[in-house]
Amino acid sequence: MEDESERPIGSFEGSPPIGILRRPLRCIVKLGGAAVTCKHEVEKINEEDLGRVSSHLRQAMMGCGPVTEVLGMDWSRGAGAAGIDSISDFNEYAIPNLESLIIVHGAGSFGHFQASKSGVHKGGLHVPIVKAGFVATRISVTSLSLAIVRALAREGIPAVGMPPFACGWSTTERNVASADIYQITQTLNAGLVPVLHGDAVLDNQQGCTILSGDVIIRHLTQQLRPEYVVFLTDVLGVYDRPPANPKAVLLREIAVEDDGRWSVMSPLIQQATGEGVEITVAAHDTTGGMETKISEAAAIARLGIDVFITKAGTDHSLRALRGELLGASVDDWLGTAIRPAQRPLR
Repeated sequence: MEDESERPIGSFEGSPPIGILRRPLRCIVKLGGAAVTCKHEVEKINEEDLGRVSSHLRQAMMGCGPVTEVLGMDWSRGAGAAGIDSISDFNEYAIPNLESLIIVHGAGSFGHFQASKSGVHKGGLHVPIVKAGFVATRISVTSLSLAIVRALAREGIPAVGMPPFACGWSTTERNVASADIYQITQTLNAGLVPVLHGDAVLDNQQGCTILSGDVIIRHLTQQLRPEYVVFLTDVLGVYDRPPANPKAVLLREIAVEDDGRWSVMSPLIQQATGEGVEITVAAHDTTGGMETKISEAAAIARLGIDVFITKAGTDHSLRALRGELLGASVDDWLGTAIRPAQRPLR
């Protein structure tokens, strides 16, 4: 009989091989597409915001280690790349021991428009416009992923793109049916940073669908159990109504019960249950927007893992990425902490 203590993290009898992480996974980061793209301009990246986020991720991965010189790993001829001449710089360069991290990014202004116009999220791959939309969606989201991987590489982060469609992810009725977690654990063990993204994938029932980055994160969290999860968005966190509303209130802390029910712990507002929070989704967003984000974050918190949602590129996001809020009060921090109920703070 198999010794339960030797079973890899997240595995269960009859499951595909997952592999054993050589060191604990520090964090899974969801980089919202709206945080690094111009959401209402098709396929336009906000280069300044992406650069700032990449810098923060490098700082967070350095932990408490000494500040070292940054040598870029993008040796292509594109704009911002280090270029082929920089290769010799690595001869005497020791890559620092970085924290173990997985990055999952959304699509923002990439992919959503192609998917919504063709109905990829509804399935029907045998229909010509859906098949064409499937191809167009993947071209769009993978081009964004390449840009993000390159930005991370320019900061000295050994990032490698792992598109879900090409890495064994599929769904059944839009729920994850298969995923090659073993490839991800081996990538982490090699000292690399996996970069996944929302993608068009095959679905066993409806032919195809859109697998959102938020759903990917929940599955990875269930399998690999990071210490904490951070959602980086284009707003400070979860509000009780659309953030553009002048009466909108930032929900600072949400507690999740074992049965999945959640309630707002701070601030104490009249709408203190999940049913009272108003959610809106952009018409072109085929992944569920903030509503999906909250439900997936609550599912993660039920696993006993803290989730932090905050604005990308801010001091608040850097603190969350560094793990400074893990088990701590959020009184001096702007964002939304979603935590298991009854957990004492340090």
